[in-house]
Amino acid sequence: MTTLPQLNACPPDAFVEALAGIYEHSPWIAARAAALRPFASLAALKQALQAVVTQASEDAQLALLRAHPELAGKAAIAGELTAESSGEQAASGLDRCSPAEFATLQDLNARYRDKFGFPFILAVKGPAGRGLSRAAIIAAFSRRLGNTHGDEMRECLRQVHRIAEIRLNALLQVELRFGAQVMDWAEALGAISDAEGQLTCAYMTDAHRRCAAQLRDWMREAGMQAHIDAAGNVVGRYPAAQADAKTLLTGSHYDTVRNGGKYDGRLGILLPIALVRDLHARGERLPFHLEVIGFAEEEGVRFRSTFLGSSAITGRFDPRLLEQRDGDGLSMREALSAAGHDPAHIPSIARDPASLLGFVEVHIEQGPVLLERGLPLGVVTAIAGSSRYLVELTGVASHAGTTPMGMRRDAAAAAAEIVLLVEARCSGRGALVGTVGQLEVPQGSVNVIPGACRLSLDIRAASDEDRLAAVDEILAGISAICARRGIEEKLWKLVEADAAPCAPRLMDRLGAAIEAAGLPRVDLLSGAGHDAMEMARITEVAMLFVRCGNGGISHNPLETMTADDAEVAGEVLLDFLRRTS
Repeated sequence: MTTLPQLNACPPDAFVEALAGIYEHSPWIAARAAALRPFASLAALKQALQAVVTQASEDAQLALLRAHPELAGKAAIAGELTAESSGEQAASGLDRCSPAEFATLQDLNARYRDKFGFPFILAVKGPAGRGLSRAAIIAAFSRRLGNTHGDEMRECLRQVHRIAEIRLNALLQVELRFGAQVMDWAEALGAISDAEGQLTCAYMTDAHRRCAAQLRDWMREAGMQAHIDAAGNVVGRYPAAQADAKTLLTGSHYDTVRNGGKYDGRLGILLPIALVRDLHARGERLPFHLEVIGFAEEEGVRFRSTFLGSSAITGRFDPRLLEQRDGDGLSMREALSAAGHDPAHIPSIARDPASLLGFVEVHIEQGPVLLERGLPLGVVTAIAGSSRYLVELTGVASHAGTTPMGMRRDAAAAAAEIVLLVEARCSGRGALVGTVGQLEVPQGSVNVIPGACRLSLDIRAASDEDRLAAVDEILAGISAICARRGIEEKLWKLVEADAAPCAPRLMDRLGAAIEAAGLPRVDLLSGAGHDAMEMARITEVAMLFVRCGNGGISHNPLETMTADDAEVAGEVLLDFLRRTS
């Protein structure tokens, strides 16, 4: 068996020979990485190999891509693949394609090569030898044909590194203590949904209640005391040896958006459970009580109110929300009661801030920064504050053919100008971002000038001062646009959330754990809202971001991550826990 110490100590030519099958027909990568030894960890070795490719010329990178075989291509048919490629393609059944699948893949291969000049590359083999399905491979193939040349070249290089990572794991016989379990659990939860054929888990639906029960059972199996509280939060407690010790909280939400992904929120629950299971198996106790909380609701899908679970923990749950009704007219109070919860007990959920050491949340990044930098983890500096509005514009609906351009009161034209105003005001301003995510012409017709238009407004920034200044200018600009165009405006404020800075001491502890794992520390802002924003009202908070694939996409079935990234996140979180007292 090859080990990392052996790779660190052997002569350069032996190092290159040992890694001969890691990068397809490209021994120059290992040869250059040999000069960077010794590597403190497997993660550091992977980063070094990746850096060699990143720093290589474009010609060398293209040669690396072109060294890879096509999926189910001529080399596969002729049996000319390397042993590694042959095993990977077989794991996904590419050696057992139906005639229709084979024809589809040959057509995709030809179109892809014509467009990009190198073969389509995809890591088709996952943990424990499991491979992507042929349908999933064909879907990814078809989707990526729409990429630009530069984007696709970068994606192929990322896939090359993922293939190398899987091959290195096999070479060193790496066993994923945390990552494989987290991925298996995520798959199991992802099968529980309100809707057939997609993942939707809304507050207090049958699927939501089943997910809660499953999380509670996994917590108990891991060695925790676990229950579901009056707001639907799933709470697991791993007690310290001393009953009077303080408590460190961790966790995230288990509800989803409609047709969402498997890892948003849920990673931050499943990973700590896996860690506790490992601690319990070895009889290790922490010097504090550790509570893992699966927050019942963060997305606001069913009752249009976010952070229900975490606001109950902070003692800020608004009882007026109990009368909010869903699309079927059922109130939140009725939904809780039907699920066996007593809303009158929600105030008792609140934690005493004096008893807490802090809150740490692990979450997929939901963006492309870590992916583009080739890093699995990042330390969050702050969670951006958010201002959201609904804007309703009313003009005059009139005939598209008979109304002169200068005499129109076109609500959609005013909306278009507002969209460009938001883009202009928020561009080039650091962490400030602005989005019009909803734009609607109610009962619009092709031959009628729009008399009404509705749009949303979402302004976010790390600095509340920057965000509020932008909001003031944009709202003033909207009024000026509407006055000039003869449009009536109405605005409703939907959300006003302050930015939540992370605690420097907790950030540094996470950063030290990342560096101890052999990785560079990188700090980044969270543009998305998280339960940590609410928890910051009662205790210090920190967040660990984990890279997600497919361009960083989230809130989407294409949301993805790897078991290896979950593994290193688990190692870092465990180190963080051991550094905390």
